[in-house]
Amino acid sequence: MDHLARDFVGYGGNPPNPNWPGKARLALNFVLNFEEGSEPNQLDGDGKTEVGHTDSPASPVPLDRRDLAAESMFEYGARVGFWRIHRMFQERKIPYTVFACAMAIERNPPAAAAIREAGLDVCCHGWRWIEHFKLSEEEEREHIARAVKSLEQTLGKKPDGWYCRYGPSESTRKLVVEHGGFLYDSDAYNDDLPYWKKVNGQDHLVVPYGLANNDGQLTRGNMATSGQFFEFLRDAFDILYDEGLTEPKMMNVGLHMRIVGQPARAAGLKRFLDYVQSKPDVWIAPRVEIARHWAAEHPPPQG
Repeated sequence: MDHLARDFVGYGGNPPNPNWPGKARLALNFVLNFEEGSEPNQLDGDGKTEVGHTDSPASPVPLDRRDLAAESMFEYGARVGFWRIHRMFQERKIPYTVFACAMAIERNPPAAAAIREAGLDVCCHGWRWIEHFKLSEEEEREHIARAVKSLEQTLGKKPDGWYCRYGPSESTRKLVVEHGGFLYDSDAYNDDLPYWKKVNGQDHLVVPYGLANNDGQLTRGNMATSGQFFEFLRDAFDILYDEGLTEPKMMNVGLHMRIVGQPARAAGLKRFLDYVQSKPDVWIAPRVEIARHWAAEHPPPQG
């Protein structure tokens, strides 16, 4: 299981120059997590209602009962939040990546159609928004295959990347490589640049994700206002942008339809989109394009 060996060094003090297109100082990727409709739910036989990343994380409803309030918060993300966020990006002609839970996409044909029509980058976020580390290896293998087949049917193409709900199992990456067809996975949080791993003797690309520049901070009690969210994202951007004069990096911004899709929080996202568009030498790119660029510019090391 060489792909699970921990690495505390990475690129060390000499990261490679990504040579981003246009000699950009920063590659910026926005991710919209499309989870609503695939989360654990009593009606789907899960024996509990998911309350994670909602405005009611300390729900008084017993776990073995339907939490109708939490259910409706997820519904808001699919019914309203998606469209608010999607319009915001489309109006500015800013590309983004959809972390797509296959069951959620199946249950929202209008949103699936909008994703297809916009030609958005799609990364598989699992068959469902569940904890993969709780699945057996055979269950996880079946979930990966089912998710890919479903997304191909609903969106017209197979997903280019993979990212499961925090966190992956010890078998996830091996099973992703075994399934084949993925350019990369993002089940890692350990770098500001992509890197290669050997998985069962094969070269496999990892495009790390991040939970810091993520609207989940707004439901964990770490932030309360759109201004705080904007300032946090701006500060991360500014540091990476400054570093990019000599050491260009990548920045991930993670969004959730039921969180930043709320009007007051969307205001912070809107400010950040306008801010980054005012800066030169920034490559705002879909995740798949970052993966393709890295594979072309920095192929796997030999030997």
